[in-house]
Amino acid sequence: MTRARYALALGSNRPLSASLPPRALAAAAAQALGQPPLRLIAISPLMTSRPLGPSQRLYINAAAIVEADLPPPALLAHLKALERRFGRRGGRRWGARTLDLDIILWSGGAWASRTLQVPHRAFRERRFVLAPLAQIAPAWRDPATGLTIRHILARTSRSKPVDRTGKRL
Repeated sequence: MTRARYALALGSNRPLSASLPPRALAAAAAQALGQPPLRLIAISPLMTSRPLGPSQRLYINAAAIVEADLPPPALLAHLKALERRFGRRGGRRWGARTLDLDIILWSGGAWASRTLQVPHRAFRERRFVLAPLAQIAPAWRDPATGLTIRHILARTSRSKPVDRTGKRL
């Protein structure tokens, strides 16, 4: 396989220890993304966002661009091993976690298997993914829509229509 580029999302909202709160944990994870078999090309600033689902803790989010001689499933296995190294354990969907690493895009276009879909299924609706990614890869195009990250982010910023009760349509 030739060297591929990947856009990754990283997040943390649970401390690993008193000395590794989410912000420090996310920074340490970003450093780990620069170790073989990966090569870190760019990392966004760390940002704070509200959680999805039942978790009440704020998230620290960032995006990274890495290069690797790995196909998407092998990269996913590497990222899951990094999550475990940083204290991630299985648990409730959308619950608090020490580290969450997701493949958002890759230079090969689209990938689909039973365990992995690239582009990430929900990235187009998630400002906490798009805002950091737009800082380091604003011109990267979504292979499904042809839109750049900058354009997709702008679409999430637009006000959405609401019905008479205030519920979004």
